[in-house]
Amino acid sequence: MSASAVHSLWTTAATAAEPISKIDSPKIEYGQLSPTLIVVGAAIIGVLVEAFVPRKHRYYAQLFVSVVALVAAFAAVVALAEGGYGTTKARIAAMGAIAVDGPALFLQGTILLAALVGLFTFAERRLDPEVHGNRVDSFAAQAASVPGSDSEKAAVKAGFTTTEVFPLLLFAVAGMLVFPSANDLLTLFIALEVFSLPLYLLCALARRKRLMSQEAAVKYFLLGAFASAFTLFGIALLYGYAGSVSYGTLAQVVDGTVQNVNPALADTMGNDALLLVGSAMIVMGLLFKVGAVPFHMWTPDVYQGAPTPVTGFMAAATKVAAFGALLRLLYVVLPGLRWDWRPVMWGVAVVTMLGGAIVAITQTDIKRLLAYSSIAHAGFILAGVIATTPDGVSSVLFYLAAYSFVTIGAFAVVTLVRDAGGEATHLSKWAGLGRRSPLVAAVFAVFLLAFAGIPLTSGFAGKFAVFKAAAEGGAAPLVVVGVISSAIAAFFYIRVIVLMFFSEPRPEGPTVAVPSPLTMTAIGVGVAVTLVLGVAPQYFLDLANQAGVFVR
Repeated sequence: MSASAVHSLWTTAATAAEPISKIDSPKIEYGQLSPTLIVVGAAIIGVLVEAFVPRKHRYYAQLFVSVVALVAAFAAVVALAEGGYGTTKARIAAMGAIAVDGPALFLQGTILLAALVGLFTFAERRLDPEVHGNRVDSFAAQAASVPGSDSEKAAVKAGFTTTEVFPLLLFAVAGMLVFPSANDLLTLFIALEVFSLPLYLLCALARRKRLMSQEAAVKYFLLGAFASAFTLFGIALLYGYAGSVSYGTLAQVVDGTVQNVNPALADTMGNDALLLVGSAMIVMGLLFKVGAVPFHMWTPDVYQGAPTPVTGFMAAATKVAAFGALLRLLYVVLPGLRWDWRPVMWGVAVVTMLGGAIVAITQTDIKRLLAYSSIAHAGFILAGVIATTPDGVSSVLFYLAAYSFVTIGAFAVVTLVRDAGGEATHLSKWAGLGRRSPLVAAVFAVFLLAFAGIPLTSGFAGKFAVFKAAAEGGAAPLVVVGVISSAIAAFFYIRVIVLMFFSEPRPEGPTVAVPSPLTMTAIGVGVAVTLVLGVAPQYFLDLANQAGVFVR
């Protein structure tokens, strides 16, 4: 057959068929997505500021843009909640990609407030002595220069500062806002990458101990890339199982209530192996972000090596975003698979609580100690996830809100205790801190008591809510393990308090730097939230209760 004949066959076939329908233009509800859009817009403005604003004005311009964006985005979240989008008007927006409901708005509000408080620690410039007449912050003078090289010394001498950290922070926050509200698996994965990549970069930017900081970033990047690959492979398997990446359709296929099956996928749809392996891989990726045992190996190294303001922000906001995504996946997509995932999560929660608490006892570095403590807290929060009741959701939301401010406050205090080499993070250097600087030691003691879950602190209210939900959800043995690991954890928190107040201060010990109002605000907010949520938690528990219903 000649080429022209083939060509005429194709053309006649095309004209004889139905006329091709137009591709529908996407329908985007900009108002309901406004918190994320504001933060993304500000991050792009931050990149333009880096490009066009003279170097000496960048710091103030970036700080202004970032603060305005986070405050405006939080106001947008509050406006959406007031408009009933957390309760009666909860819905799926952006053509099925994003859920606008109670848990999403509550977690987005928590992330934005945590990011705002974390931003103040990023912007702190009074802790280090001035270098060549210029104030410096916690970040490298020039990120691209090799540590110790002539170019780095020249950058320090010229008074350069890495103001790119502000747009990087905003990009990370934008990804975190989408992560817990993603309503299909591809949106979930894209949000995961959007907030992970800026964090990998931020971890490598410490001004002091730069090699350690870069090592932390490489470890985080390599392990994070592994976890992302698992997640992506899991998404592919679930797509093969259900023929869709949308949470609603997946849930229907898992429950067996799906209508109109695509004939091309009819053969694989009943294949439970795809479902079990795919779900396990996605949950594994989320447990990595949460820092649960056995996916926790990156946490202590990264927390220790990253600049302390980044550690505080990451420890708080990443946990909130990752637990939000985990809750939505387990409660919206996989409730029909509960008998399969609950026993596995039981095991993960038990080893996470005990592993984090026991290994923390052996730590001699304050940042590593807080890292293992965060692993133990991930276990406590998992107890609430396992409850599989509405109370389980609201208790997890409350715990995340309480935990994030205590964490940022604690790491902000760590930035204040300094010696000639920068931050003095070795525990032996904290001996006698209570006599040398009683106020700082007292504030840190409040945070440690909150971590330990002592009554009248937010930690107690959060643990009580989570354990109560777990017990009512039929996980009483888990609560017993949780109480035992809380007791183990209390030992090393109180050991630090004893070290600060009942040891002799060393003559060559560290000094406590006097911070600017920015770090004071961060620490003050942490203390205020810790005490308010501890003494009068009811309003916030009710708020979490109202926000505890997922839209499907």
